[in-house]
Amino acid sequence: MIGIDHDRLFKELLTTFFVEFLELFFPRLASLVDRDSISFLDKEVFTSLFDGKEYEADIVARVRFAGEEAFFLLPIYPIVVFSYDRPLRSEPSVYRLSFPDGEVLRFSYRVVQLNRLPWRRFLRQANPVASALMAKMRIAPKDRVRVKLECLRLLVTLKLDPARMRLVSGFIDTYLRLDEREESRFVATIQGTELAPAEEEKVVEIVTSWMEKGLLQGHAQGVVTGERDVLLRLGTRRFGPPSPEQRERLSRADLPQLELLTDRLLEVESWQALFEGMG
Repeated sequence: MIGIDHDRLFKELLTTFFVEFLELFFPRLASLVDRDSISFLDKEVFTSLFDGKEYEADIVARVRFAGEEAFFLLPIYPIVVFSYDRPLRSEPSVYRLSFPDGEVLRFSYRVVQLNRLPWRRFLRQANPVASALMAKMRIAPKDRVRVKLECLRLLVTLKLDPARMRLVSGFIDTYLRLDEREESRFVATIQGTELAPAEEEKVVEIVTSWMEKGLLQGHAQGVVTGERDVLLRLGTRRFGPPSPEQRERLSRADLPQLELLTDRLLEVESWQALFEGMG
């Protein structure tokens, strides 16, 4: 996707949720890490022994591991995170350097290859990294809408603070961008999401923020249509179907009015109360 700073997005996710990343993919390792010792070293540069060139490590995490100092580099060493969509072939976990008279170096590292991981395996993982990275896993075209909904469902059950919620939700929407038909299905099926009232409020906030940024629809009219569809479906779930007059008022509402109504949706008990004070 043009214009996306993939490196920054992954760095932000993995540094914010470093322990959660280890817990998700390397639980035994995570159990040995002293969480209070974690710090990140910025822009670590190292020189290759093979070609003499300088390289910048993506992330260097300094931690105390089983009582000893240790360093982790993501996604270079010792954990490599492959985040691309193609190819699907399995990547190696060993680097070998050989000469005609034999092998002189054998370097092993751990691999997380997202496009070979089945997203269903992570549905019940109460982990923000699972919620985010499901968007980059192996997804059949017919499952794209469901996966985005499942990412969202998992996210709102985690009770994250607003900043971390925005980080994960933005990651999901960046890497699981739906086309127009999928967007319509996505909005239509939000109504069937079984969530507690507080979690439902978070769903509304996230979807509304996506719409305000134009991420669900590519132009202004699309944002209005998407906002209206979400309001109608969530309102119907809470109050039942609106009357013809109330539906007509919704159809005439502009984006600021729709945003105001969406903000008030969980504070009132009926369509009539929702429209009170609206011109």
